[in-house]
Amino acid sequence: MITAIDQEPIHGRQGGVWDYISPSRLGLFLKCPLAFRLRYVNGIRSPTSPPQFVGKVVHAGLEAHYRHRMLGLALDRDCLTNRVVRCWEQAVSDENMAFASVSQETALKSQAIGLIRAYLLQLPADEPRPLAVEATMEVPLIDPSTGENLGIPLLGVVDLILGAPDGPTICDFKTSSKAAPPHEITHELQLTSYAWLFRQTTGMAESSLEIRSLIKTKKPKVKIHSYSARSNRHFRRLFSIVHEYLDALDSGRFNYRPGWGCSMCDFRDSRCRTWAG
Repeated sequence: MITAIDQEPIHGRQGGVWDYISPSRLGLFLKCPLAFRLRYVNGIRSPTSPPQFVGKVVHAGLEAHYRHRMLGLALDRDCLTNRVVRCWEQAVSDENMAFASVSQETALKSQAIGLIRAYLLQLPADEPRPLAVEATMEVPLIDPSTGENLGIPLLGVVDLILGAPDGPTICDFKTSSKAAPPHEITHELQLTSYAWLFRQTTGMAESSLEIRSLIKTKKPKVKIHSYSARSNRHFRRLFSIVHEYLDALDSGRFNYRPGWGCSMCDFRDSRCRTWAG
């Protein structure tokens, strides 16, 4: 399972379905409109799972690392992992986490620390200084093909933007239980959304986009996959999805979409079958 580290709500912001569109909302709508309805219309929230919790802890550690780098400071590996240990109990409280056992909690803490240390070990010494870390961006959705203002903003949080001689690189962190193939289409919606946010916010174009995966194998691994800057074709596809999404909100039709993803869905129990029936 791949877990995006940045998840709704955005910095505590939930909001109604007409308040904003986000990559995670669009992503869930594409997977299953009914699951989208249950979460965002009916307000059924699921507790944070252990993999999601590890992802959030790792994200917080990487955020601390890069915020220091923005200031020209460095946190060594020991300092950063000690910070994770100190903040662990607060994170457990914030997420209202309930572990199956003390040994499970200990194993998850070690896993989070191992992922952070593995990430820092593979960083090149000359990695560019960050331009932005955990950057919240909100822009109007204006269809580039028609010029139509859709009347709802796109909102997202970009994990990391690095400066580079040939232009900024937009990076997104993910945790994963195994290495995933670097298929661009898997991440197209999220990366294209981030590129749109970045361009509309700054007036600049990205030079590339990256998915940085921290893999929870016995010996933690890090895989970085790089993708080219977005083209007009990418943005046309994004807006075609946005139009479909808004049509569903207008009509109130959220169809059941069974498939392989059902096995990993939070709503795969009787609630799903009741609503779908």
